[in-house]
Amino acid sequence: MNALKGSRTAKVFAGIALISASAIVVAGCSSTPNAEPSEGGEKPAVDLTLKLGSLLPATGSLAFLGAPMEAGVQLAVNQINEADAGVTIDLTTADEGDLDNKAYETSITNLQNAGITAMVGAASSSVTKLILDGNAGAGILTVSPSNTSPDFTGINPLYFRTAPSDNLQGEVLGNEIAEDGHKTLGIIYQNDPYGTGLFEAIKATFESTGGEVVADASYNQGDGQFNAQVSEIAAANPDAVAVVSYDQFATIAPLLGNAGVDTGSLYLVDGNLKDWGTDIPVSLEGSKGTRAGAELPQDFLDQLNEVWTADGNDPIDAVTYSAEAYDAVVLMALSALAAGSVEGADMAEQMRTVSGGDGDGEKCSTFAECADIINGGGTADYDGLSGDITFDENNDPKGAAIGVYEFDADNVTSRIK
Repeated sequence: MNALKGSRTAKVFAGIALISASAIVVAGCSSTPNAEPSEGGEKPAVDLTLKLGSLLPATGSLAFLGAPMEAGVQLAVNQINEADAGVTIDLTTADEGDLDNKAYETSITNLQNAGITAMVGAASSSVTKLILDGNAGAGILTVSPSNTSPDFTGINPLYFRTAPSDNLQGEVLGNEIAEDGHKTLGIIYQNDPYGTGLFEAIKATFESTGGEVVADASYNQGDGQFNAQVSEIAAANPDAVAVVSYDQFATIAPLLGNAGVDTGSLYLVDGNLKDWGTDIPVSLEGSKGTRAGAELPQDFLDQLNEVWTADGNDPIDAVTYSAEAYDAVVLMALSALAAGSVEGADMAEQMRTVSGGDGDGEKCSTFAECADIINGGGTADYDGLSGDITFDENNDPKGAAIGVYEFDADNVTSRIK
């Protein structure tokens, strides 16, 4: 997927807030406010320019997630700038890549040298672990739309995420496997913070229902051979197999089929759940997977594609974490407006407040609505496209919708829960 080159003006739309309570270094100077606080939200209280960076994957094993997240970022930027409500975003995009091609090493240096004070990304938990200390040291507010490793809970006061911890996704998937009547489970997972966190959550939940994980096998990012892992799982003859991976699934799934594993009883996660179609030479019909996120309104999906295809990119065929990326940008812009500052530390102090974490804000579902509340002297409580996004004391969302999806005969998914 190509990096986002530009955008087309998109219409402001009313966001739908959905929430499912599951069982659960160069820092830019603050812009100086040049307008008095408004009465009734008639004019912006401040005039700020936020230098925002995005570090999301255009290449590497998570590239299929890059387009929807970048489109979500650009759509939010367009609408915030159109609102003319006191914050203008100057966006710089960069390729995250992955641990193999290490594109993030050059990209993060370029973003920091560009003077960003806030950043969307990284997508990968492993990459975020490598760049977070440098960002924090430079005073950059970092908000990831897709970091799900439990390791990030409370990791740094300048770090937030709009995606829930894998403890929640693993719990939902483990219960789904048990509810489907499976008694034994094999798990293949990648050996990194993302993979091990999900593995532990799935295993603990499934075994708490009385099931047994009869085999597990890990691999390292960058590995291209998975025969040993597949052989170990197949030898245990489990009822079902969970695969915690990124695009390595395209290699692992056919190997499982060749080893006699029922490829209609596989369970996927957000890192590999997409419409595989003919990209995989085996049938996935009946297999299931989970990913965070509420059901998205068609208006939002249409606008994502309008933004993404404006400069010749192919239409988006997956929307995973698009809403989380969109909401991350809106929350950062609102925090800047509430703080009257684009310094990362000042914005971080307002992130919980504008998300409703303080419990005393006025509900709103678009940047324009929330900005009007703030400019009128009130406290905004943003409910976004990905959910309520209320940040807790650890800078994690308090709850989230986790969708369950099932593959049909064409290896295409549909949401069933």
